[in-house]
Amino acid sequence: REIATAGDGFLALFDGPARGVRCGLAVRDALRPLGLEVRAGLHTGECVRMGDDVGGIAVHIAARISSAAGAGEVLTSSTVKDLVVGSGLTFLERGSRVLKGVEGEWRLFAAT
Repeated sequence: REIATAGDGFLALFDGPARGVRCGLAVRDALRPLGLEVRAGLHTGECVRMGDDVGGIAVHIAARISSAAGAGEVLTSSTVKDLVVGSGLTFLERGSRVLKGVEGEWRLFAAT
């Protein structure tokens, strides 16, 4: 479900992390032949509904992960990677990063 847009980006919610990863990969793969490289960041966690919008630390973390993604990359937190075990999705480790405004280091993974 699309929640908000900002410039050329958008925020979407999914009813499961595997669906979110698959959507990110599908958008990337659909736009690549057009010469467009997108980046996506995914995390899962508690969100707060505020009318038609959502907020909370999980939204903030996903935005920071998206900022860390390279062109054409669908980057996820280890939380997402762990929750989709058995889904057939595959990942490459991208190391640990400090995400602005979030405590600790976060292990990130690129969906392939």
